[in-house]
Amino acid sequence: MKRENLISAISEENRQWDMVVIGGGATGLGTAVDAASRGYSVLLLEQSDFAKGTSSRSTKLVHGGVRYLAQGDVQMVIGALHERGRMRLNAPHLVKDMRFIIGNYRWWERLFYTIGLTCYDLLAGRLGLGRSLPLTKKKTLSEIPGLLTENLRGGVVYHDGQFDDSRMAVTLAFSAVDHGATVLNYMRVTGLIKNGEGKICGVEAVDTLSDKTYRVQAKVVVNATGVFVDDVMRMDAPEARKKVRPSQGVHIVVDESFLGGGSALMIPKTKDGRVLFGVPWHGKVVLGTTDTPLNTASLEPRALDEEIDFILDQAGQYLTKKPTRKDVLSVFAGLRPLAAPQQDDAKKTKEISRNHKIYTSQSGLLTITGGKWTTYREMAEDAVNLAIGIGRLESRPCVTKTLKLHGYKENVDRSCWDYVYGSDISKIKEIEKECAENAELLDANYTFTVAHVIWAVREELAVSVEDVLARRVRALFVDARAAIRIAPKVASIMAKELGKSTEWETAQVSSFTALANEYILK
Repeated sequence: MKRENLISAISEENRQWDMVVIGGGATGLGTAVDAASRGYSVLLLEQSDFAKGTSSRSTKLVHGGVRYLAQGDVQMVIGALHERGRMRLNAPHLVKDMRFIIGNYRWWERLFYTIGLTCYDLLAGRLGLGRSLPLTKKKTLSEIPGLLTENLRGGVVYHDGQFDDSRMAVTLAFSAVDHGATVLNYMRVTGLIKNGEGKICGVEAVDTLSDKTYRVQAKVVVNATGVFVDDVMRMDAPEARKKVRPSQGVHIVVDESFLGGGSALMIPKTKDGRVLFGVPWHGKVVLGTTDTPLNTASLEPRALDEEIDFILDQAGQYLTKKPTRKDVLSVFAGLRPLAAPQQDDAKKTKEISRNHKIYTSQSGLLTITGGKWTTYREMAEDAVNLAIGIGRLESRPCVTKTLKLHGYKENVDRSCWDYVYGSDISKIKEIEKECAENAELLDANYTFTVAHVIWAVREELAVSVEDVLARRVRALFVDARAAIRIAPKVASIMAKELGKSTEWETAQVSSFTALANEYILK
């Protein structure tokens, strides 16, 4: 994808798009894929980089939500489990089955969790990933050698999905383009255009890389900006009531030795009532998450010390090797777009349903919020179905339930980073063959090569060192110190590809280093 080609598509005078989608996270990208695959003309605009916010900062799970089953929200769990299965079928190179282990330390737990998780399996139906089963103490420790052995009686295994979130976002962007959509990052919507009847008929947007302003006509506009939906709704109606209250979830990344195996750990109830996960991911382990209500949203939220200490403390109660602050390779925070409490502001965010909500304003702005990565496809389908009526578009059926996403490839080798590219990896290998330098590793401890950076610039709309190291090759999230080491090399490669100056390189390294230092515990 060449950005200049995509920009030219929105420069055409008098062009009217069937749909403009604001927001390049999971929901917005999913909506673009759904609409484009139905044959509508679609333009997606993202103020920063794709998945810059919440959609790159998840627990890396594709799941039905075990805790929601315990809360009795059966319908939501059924829907999410079915979407989990579809997500794996549609992108098998990115979504995999993961075995989750619950260690049992009280006599009743093995039977209790086996029964509950068997119900979880049954709700998934034919889209299930595997059976939940009780485990002996020996088998439990073979799955997670790092599990605390004192008073351990055995365990229970169940299955859920695991994936790479920002790589899924890039895959969705590619998939939308494959079906004729135009997707642009660093294009901030600054206003909504209305006709003489007060109905929305387009948007005004600024290309933050060139400061050029564009006015785009559309039959319908979809607001899919996550924790920022209220900002767009106020562009439409300044008096609009707040619909979202952000909840911060923090994750820390540690070495894989803390679990010691390929299975994930699920701690069913922490002292704040949430579950806590330890999930193997790209040769490390992601521990999380927290649940802290916030009143404001930002693109780069910061983890609080008490959140970090909470995760370390709770994980340490179940692991032989107890993680400390010095063991943390990276720490990142994300904001969930939960429904704003309407009456009881003290209501705990963990008790608020993760079901998505769709609002339609008097002027025709369609806003979708809530949900989670697992249900992005269902959310998109619902949004497009409603958008068809608002924009008076020709009715066409949704095809995404069985749509193979860009890069579709079965049976990938997950021992190497390259699996996230699916079938595109052959093209990256061709870049490596262009010259010996392109096959060089960026860091001796990781499998990222020069070719991965070149591919990110040429084909994945990466325009900054952060785009590459945070969301294209995930180094910032896997090992922030390694990302800082790699940054000068990445800046040099990008400058050559983009025709940038040495001053640009220096500024990029400085900016990225300042950001990456926020992912390191002092």
